[in-house]
Amino acid sequence: MSDRKAILPPLLSADRLGAILGAADLLVLDASWYLPTSGRDADADYRAAHIPGAVRVRLEDLSLPDGDLPHMIPTPAQFAAACERHGIGPRHRLVVYDGSGSNLSAGRVWWLFRAFGHATVSVLDGGILAWAEATRPIQSGLQRRPPTGYPTPTIDTRLLVTKAEVEAIAAGEADGQIIDCRSTARFNGEVDEPRPGLRRGHIPGSVNMPFESFTDPATGRLYSVPVLKEMFAARGLDLGRRLVATCGSGTSACVLALAVEAIRAAEPESVGPPVAIYDGSWSEWGRSAS
Repeated sequence: MSDRKAILPPLLSADRLGAILGAADLLVLDASWYLPTSGRDADADYRAAHIPGAVRVRLEDLSLPDGDLPHMIPTPAQFAAACERHGIGPRHRLVVYDGSGSNLSAGRVWWLFRAFGHATVSVLDGGILAWAEATRPIQSGLQRRPPTGYPTPTIDTRLLVTKAEVEAIAAGEADGQIIDCRSTARFNGEVDEPRPGLRRGHIPGSVNMPFESFTDPATGRLYSVPVLKEMFAARGLDLGRRLVATCGSGTSACVLALAVEAIRAAEPESVGPPVAIYDGSWSEWGRSAS
């Protein structure tokens, strides 16, 4: 099977992307997003340099508008409308990247397309930095695509959980392993949360795996499968059981889901339920008394 029609893995190397860039059914998405405290402007970065043909997709474009919690999953109709506006069709093979060096937002956009049943979506391993390091071509300005049709999808409910479901797991009334992908200092309650009005601490029974820990800081690439497996084992986590990932707003927790899917793609015998994201995350849990 040629690369023009091949099903792509969840994690795609810059070399592999370079080999198929320009395929009619391939669409690259720049999904960069940064915290306000980062001092970075994702839109300006995209206009200055992006992968040729990449479409700019903001995290807010694929989030519930005007919700009382940040970055919540949109309705199926809202998701379809956003895809149509960006010229994304249901048969596109998508490759998502960001410029964080840790898949901060690319993982979330990857997860959203999976949650809505999009057939093929991958994350560019190492993001724009991996693409640029070999002096590959870049493009500046704004890439526009004509609107396209996107049938209203259904949500794969296996991929997300509610606060009530997390409460049941924390109370030992339902099976699951809760992993918090915030920083260790935030998990331990040693620092204030960046969003006002949230208390410190973590969900009872959860374990801490900061989302940055899945990538090599020197390259921005996900660690190898043996290293990732050892990380999960060191925390007593069973990849064959249900994993529930949480963070501040349900964004960086998706990096953990990406790591698990990378393991399963490399080792087909490694099976288990898909990682579920607690979409409300600490933005919801931390504002309540429970």
